[in-house]
Amino acid sequence: MLNQISEKGLQRLPEGKYVTGKDMANADAVLVRSADMHSLEIAPSVKAIARAGAGTNNIPTKAMSARGVPVFNAPGANANAVKELVLAGMLMAARNLAPALSFVGGLDAKAADLDKRVEEGKKDFAGFELAGQTLGIVGLGKVGCLVADAAIKLGMNVLGYDPEITVDAAWSLPAQVKKATSVADVLKNATFISLHVPLVEATRDLVNDKNIALLKPGSVLLNFSRDGVVNDAAALKALDAKQLAWYVCDFPADAILSHPRVVALPHLGASTREAEENCAVMVADQLRDYLEHGNITNSVNFPNVQMPRESRYRLAIANANVPNMLGQISTTMAQAGLNIHNMVNKSRGEMAYTLVDVDSPVGDAVMAQLRAIHGVLAVRYLPQEED
Repeated sequence: MLNQISEKGLQRLPEGKYVTGKDMANADAVLVRSADMHSLEIAPSVKAIARAGAGTNNIPTKAMSARGVPVFNAPGANANAVKELVLAGMLMAARNLAPALSFVGGLDAKAADLDKRVEEGKKDFAGFELAGQTLGIVGLGKVGCLVADAAIKLGMNVLGYDPEITVDAAWSLPAQVKKATSVADVLKNATFISLHVPLVEATRDLVNDKNIALLKPGSVLLNFSRDGVVNDAAALKALDAKQLAWYVCDFPADAILSHPRVVALPHLGASTREAEENCAVMVADQLRDYLEHGNITNSVNFPNVQMPRESRYRLAIANANVPNMLGQISTTMAQAGLNIHNMVNKSRGEMAYTLVDVDSPVGDAVMAQLRAIHGVLAVRYLPQEED
């Protein structure tokens, strides 16, 4: 473990089968939360990395893919925590709570005219209600859907945009959400804009100097997804021009901290007891299923592959997604006299993954032959103990 992981998650890795701890030599897997692994030397023994959270920017995923090592995450496990923080951010902006709290904090509690100062000062912090306002959401994954549902229950109108919405997300999206045609469409038509996208090249500076000018004067921008999705210089320019009334985010940065209309929180999105437990339980279960059975769920670099056990003898093979790999693997097994009972092969981008159940034990010689196939990245033998 590179971070403190919730005990509820560690309990999913039973004693007798698993030993957990920090600074372990020759570990089979790594459990991590926020620790930056890019500068770490990751031991050759590591077969999987599990991030107890959604984002995996702190993990050298590309290098792990080249080694045939899946990187797991916990999408949606902290969604409710982030949703609640987004709602808090909207309320902070709508009711001017940050400057109001600062004003109260500067009052002299023993002053004889305290009540008078409070009454005179409160007029500077008059806000507006959320009901009837339009919230635009960019990114309709688990968090985006929960935010949409909560906003509708508060009486808001919701406009949503996600060009890559999944079937599951579409099913869970409230019917009242109106479909936007682009990011620009959201920026032009919403008073509140909440971003819920991963940080990849396509989403870096998603809100930028060009499109931020589309905002209605007095709009509120909320970024609880990733630092870098909003161009800070563009946000500051919009704040100074009063195009943007508030920028509320979870990523303090030098460029924005001194601006009076910025509310920057210290990465609180998933910082609840419940979210940490949910994330830890999810990734521990996924990690155990992979280590014991080779099944893959919620990997950011491998395809999802699940195959029920039909034999005690199982092989898990990670390889480059190139022609004739499956043929070479099958031929090698056939030449060794191994009968394939069941097989699943799936690919994702440049990566492919195969689970094979065979009817008899697999010897070291066959394992060596499989590893020697050009393009094979990792081979694991997963025999199941008899009950």
